[in-house]
Amino acid sequence: MLHWLHQRTLSEEQQPRTRRGQAGRMAGGRLPGLLFLLHAAAHLAAEQEVENLSGLSPNPEKDIFVVRENRTTCLMAEFAAKFIVPYDVWASNYVDLITEQADIPLSRGAEMKGKCGTSESELEISWLEQAYTLKLFFLKEGHNTSRGQEAFWRLSRIQFTYDTSERTYFKDAVSPGKHTASSHRLSALVTPAGKSYECQAQQTISLISSDHQKSVQLLLSEVRVQPFDITADFVFSEEHKCPVDQREQLEETLPLILGLILGLVIVITLCAYHIHHKLTANQVQIPRDRSQYKHMG
Repeated sequence: MLHWLHQRTLSEEQQPRTRRGQAGRMAGGRLPGLLFLLHAAAHLAAEQEVENLSGLSPNPEKDIFVVRENRTTCLMAEFAAKFIVPYDVWASNYVDLITEQADIPLSRGAEMKGKCGTSESELEISWLEQAYTLKLFFLKEGHNTSRGQEAFWRLSRIQFTYDTSERTYFKDAVSPGKHTASSHRLSALVTPAGKSYECQAQQTISLISSDHQKSVQLLLSEVRVQPFDITADFVFSEEHKCPVDQREQLEETLPLILGLILGLVIVITLCAYHIHHKLTANQVQIPRDRSQYKHMG
């Protein structure tokens, strides 16, 4: 760009003075705008960073993504994901169509980009040379509750684009090409504002594909997501557990609680018995046979 501007300036100096003056005014008008655009693009690139930290996870199926703006983490997501995609192939008679199923995991070497906002955030993940692209859209909004107005965030939309001509997971698909599967009226991962969402249990979200309205299943597990209000760099805020994890945690702690209660009851019973035995042992035994009274005193 700078070399082109330099060559143009030299050529203008060889033209007549009037044309050189006109060209100089035109260049003078364009150059500040061009420099402003270059500065804005460089400033934007410097402000936003995206990092795929999946290599830090001990689970090879789990991915970690971070979006940073103004040198501050604004979106973090870690999860294991797999798509179950139905597609058509020819039967052995080459007349009928049968439906096969492709299991597509999220690749560790995925490329990513994201966008952070006060009420809307996005995360886009692509892998296998953009044969597959997953887009997650997050929304923060207020709700009226019994305690007044409270803010929550949720996963509001999912979009998955896949290419059935890609040979890693699709074998001999009929009419190969790109299709998009999208969610319909989605409200998932609902979490109070200022907290992260955590769910170790597997969740299934159904998407509707542009390929003859086929149902694509997204399987999510080991999820930890926070698209808003991150207060510390690379650190999730306090977690909000999903109902399944809450039930499993209760099932794990319930036997311990019952055991403690039973042990406490046994200790109380033994103490009561010991106190009662001690009190009765100290009482004077009054003889029932009157003949024994003469031996008393």
